[in-house]
Amino acid sequence: MLRVAVVDDHLIVREGVSKILSANPNFVVVGAFEDLTGFLAVVAQLLPDVVVTDIRMPPTWRDEGLQLAAQLRREFPTTGVVVLSQYAEPEYALALLEPEAGGRAYLLKERLADAGELINAVTTVSAGGSVIDAKVIDGLLRSRRLDRDSPVARLTSREREVLEKVAQGLSNAGVAGELFLSERAVEKHINMIFSKFGLAEERDVNRRVTATLVYLTSEQSR
Repeated sequence: MLRVAVVDDHLIVREGVSKILSANPNFVVVGAFEDLTGFLAVVAQLLPDVVVTDIRMPPTWRDEGLQLAAQLRREFPTTGVVVLSQYAEPEYALALLEPEAGGRAYLLKERLADAGELINAVTTVSAGGSVIDAKVIDGLLRSRRLDRDSPVARLTSREREVLEKVAQGLSNAGVAGELFLSERAVEKHINMIFSKFGLAEERDVNRRVTATLVYLTSEQSR
């Protein structure tokens, strides 16, 4: 059974997330906190497998959730983190995923209407995987399609579809299932994508996600 802690200054969100997770027999909510101070004071005793946290909280209302994820990476590296945000900002996703994407998820709060999205994210990060909200990826890809010099503009429509799924953290088998392709076809598309991007082949899903986001965002800033 996975031990999950919830950190969010909004009472409704905090209780809602706790209720969704508690209803799943595979999870136990070991604590719900309104700020980082309260959580960090007892994290060593609770030792949660996963922490679900808001991205902006007191005292600065800036990136407390990202700071928490970074601190947990240093002090409790096996603890997964699911960051919830109202903002589809690729910079936030990058900050969460760097320098390592494993055990991290970035979800928009609007997705919480589907309990399955949250449950999947918690389960995935607990196993060392990563999840990025599709809306964040879509925004990146749309912006790059407007640039004729962008490597994304050189992708075929099918390659863009595969890239979106890869960037969401899906395995080759997962992409194949989503797009009704064979795993061999997916592998060929992925190899072509990274060839066009000038990136070395990488079979690790988490690193593929990170490499894709870093590359696209660096291009967007030019």
